[in-house]
Amino acid sequence: MKTDISVSNTPNQPVKIHPKKFAMWLFIVSVMMIFAALISAYIVRQAEGNWVLFDLPNIMYVSTAVILLSSATMHWAYTNTKVDNLKNLKIGISLTALLGSAFLVLQFLGWSHLVDMEIFFGGKDSNPSGSFVYVFTGLHGLHIVSAVIYLFVILIESFRGKIHKGTIVRMEMCATYWHFLDALWVCILIFLLLYR
Repeated sequence: MKTDISVSNTPNQPVKIHPKKFAMWLFIVSVMMIFAALISAYIVRQAEGNWVLFDLPNIMYVSTAVILLSSATMHWAYTNTKVDNLKNLKIGISLTALLGSAFLVLQFLGWSHLVDMEIFFGGKDSNPSGSFVYVFTGLHGLHIVSAVIYLFVILIESFRGKIHKGTIVRMEMCATYWHFLDALWVCILIFLLLYR
């Protein structure tokens, strides 16, 4: 039985990725490594004892619903960008920025509830379990602040006519970063619920 084997002399083309997207993915990986290190430190410290168990404030579940809703509005803005529906793009980005800001306010309120529960960050009256919650939520919140700023930049650029399907890369980056932060928050919340 004779088989035909064809050999191609064409060299394999390298996978192309936009340099800005590549830089963003490197940044996302570095953020993941920071949180992985924090999770490891949390587990090791918890095993040493002197660990106070407490329930997370209910407002943190509300903030989770808000950030998940913001993922939906971000996706809606992105899909409207792909079809050059710039009116809906602006509405979607505005809603996402508003929901992101609401998430930050709710997280701050969550901290005030923790203080009311006598869960503090650092100092003689604190416990490592509470301090870790502040670090996780605070560091994540800092990244949300950077993402909300990015959303406002995209919004301003969309009003100037610089965001459309021909310049979809910036919108893709914005959407990817936002969805990553949303997923990261859900992972943090699940981890804190499982390893209190």
